[in-house]
Amino acid sequence: MKVIGFGDNIIDRFVDRRILYPGGNALNFSVFASRLGASSEYLGVFGTDMLADHLRASLIKEAVGMSHCVIKTGPSGWANVSLVKGERIFGAWNGGGITTAEPMDLDSGQLAQIAGARLIHSSAYSRVEPSLPALAATQSLLSFDFSSGSKYRTHEYLSSVCPYIDLALVSCAGLDEPDIQLLMTAMVSHGAGSVLATMGTEGAIFFDGTQYHRGYSVLLDPNDVKDTMGCGDAYLTAFALELLGAGWTKEHLPTPEAIKGAFNAGAEYAAQQCLTEGSFGYGIPFRTNESQARDATPTV
Repeated sequence: MKVIGFGDNIIDRFVDRRILYPGGNALNFSVFASRLGASSEYLGVFGTDMLADHLRASLIKEAVGMSHCVIKTGPSGWANVSLVKGERIFGAWNGGGITTAEPMDLDSGQLAQIAGARLIHSSAYSRVEPSLPALAATQSLLSFDFSSGSKYRTHEYLSSVCPYIDLALVSCAGLDEPDIQLLMTAMVSHGAGSVLATMGTEGAIFFDGTQYHRGYSVLLDPNDVKDTMGCGDAYLTAFALELLGAGWTKEHLPTPEAIKGAFNAGAEYAAQQCLTEGSFGYGIPFRTNESQARDATPTV
């Protein structure tokens, strides 16, 4: 089962503990898929600094292919993160660095590589929207993380992205269920094939375009939770791979039994993720003082 994470990579800078961790929606998906047994690749742009070296090294250790990635002169993306009672609080960031400033313009070779994938995953943070029509034409299934930002839920944005998406992921922790269902209905009406809404400890809802399905979380002892970084990506990865294993294609929609199994797989894997520091480990210390921690590129 070949899958590809296409788009963003970033370094999460945990300023409270002075540790850097590799991350990014698309890159996390690639790593989690590899850990779950898929033939996984990452496709995106890397910078030319030591942060990019660490990102690539982590992918090598996780057996994630990246032979079609591009290296461009410029800084890697980074974002400051602090933990408060296990929850991540984001601070300053550099806009995503070269990865999103100059996103990949897919050539024929890269499209040929993608054509063999069962699923391609990307996100609103990847700046790959112009590539979505070409990706959809490959006949691979497309999943896309719309995150929690309101700017990714406007009529204009949904109209430009949803027609190409087979599985939309949206983070809805803290929202009322009727409002969540309205959002999911809007995404399908704009063209998305299906929508998965994650709600933190309240579980998840899947809308197949006709019916709403409800899944529940695996609850942990709060004292065991290290942080929640990457939990949504973990949930989506396990959920989608379970559907693929049950026969999900563009022509064959998931059955209720497959959806139930996907809920269970997503909840269990997301719970495991809460026991991991960073998105998937590989933390390295960095040196900086308090003022530099807010806005400076870190030095290992």
